Amino acid sequence: MLQFFIAVDVTVVNVALPSIGADFGVDGHALTWVVVGYTITGGGLLMLGGRLGDVLGRRRILLFGTMLFGAASLLAGLAPSFAVLVAARLLQGAGEAIALPAAMAVIVLMFPEGPRRSRALSVWAAVASCGLVLGFVGSGIITELLGWRWTFLVSVPFILVVLAAVIFLVPSERPAEPAPLDLPGSLLLIAAPLLFTLGVVEAGETDSTLPWLPPVALVGAVVAGALFVGAERRSRKPLVPLRFFRNRPRVLANLATALLSAALSTSFLLFTYYLKDRLGAGPLQAGLTMLPLAVSLIVASVLVPRLLGRWGARACVLAGIGFTMRVIIRSSSRQRSHRSTCRRASASSSVGGVFRSASSTRCAGSTWAITPSRSPAPATRRAPP
Repeated sequence: MLQFFIAVDVTVVNVALPSIGADFGVDGHALTWVVVGYTITGGGLLMLGGRLGDVLGRRRILLFGTMLFGAASLLAGLAPSFAVLVAARLLQGAGEAIALPAAMAVIVLMFPEGPRRSRALSVWAAVASCGLVLGFVGSGIITELLGWRWTFLVSVPFILVVLAAVIFLVPSERPAEPAPLDLPGSLLLIAAPLLFTLGVVEAGETDSTLPWLPPVALVGAVVAGALFVGAERRSRKPLVPLRFFRNRPRVLANLATALLSAALSTSFLLFTYYLKDRLGAGPLQAGLTMLPLAVSLIVASVLVPRLLGRWGARACVLAGIGFTMRVIIRSSSRQRSHRSTCRRASASSSVGGVFRSASSTRCAGSTWAITPSRSPAPATRRAPP
């Protein structure tokens, strides 16, 4: 259940963004932080969360991370200002990063290796996929009927159920021997992408009162990245050992995954504004329109692993990238040709036509390319018959 709501919070906020902006009187570039704050802290603290589980005990860390996630969800739903909402999203990401590795480790420990563990991990992945899908639809329904605040508040009662289940069902364990935590590396791993995002977002503001902020933030991101490398070199237990970068296929796979995932997540944000600003779609219509996107992600993520052994990772990645580029070019030309007929009065027909098919196939192509890059040992040769 925890994994379900963590996955939901990845997508649930996208459809609600226009309503959040209207409520707090903020524009699109500021609303970016509602999405980015959650993903950056969640990704930046993920490895530290895994290390904390090893040192302090997975059950204890799972409880703490779940409580932090639930408290942050409550704070986001009751946020009196936009700044508090962004802070709550940062805390949500931190709670996710702390709880998620511990939850995965608990599954591995509670289910012995074999069919039972495979079945449990399959259920885990299926729950995450369902969370991504229902995040779009649920956000539209909740925002339309109850308001955007309930997209965060609805998870609080279920988080309490998760806490009770962990207390009564997950056995306690003896923590491992104390080991040093790479806190400087963790902070720098968050600071670098946050500063980079700040520089990029502010650079897009033509009427900014702080023209010096974007270059300073971008320079700060570079400095934080350099300091992170130095911190990892000096740390006895680094989060990212520098020998990791000696494996060229591994580095290229992770770089491709990062770039493709960034493009895919950005698409969700842009799709939301396109539906609201250009086509005049309401929250419910936008949520239902984006449902095929999420379904295409799940279908691609299920089919591609079956093709890895037959085609090889390189062929799958290139096919996914090529397919995505073809869809982008074709959909752009079709939208230009239909621009004269895309009016607010015909929003429903436009939403059901070019946009839905193009965005769904584009997401499927991106997932087709991302999935092989995440495989632990990408192969470049065909499997023997």
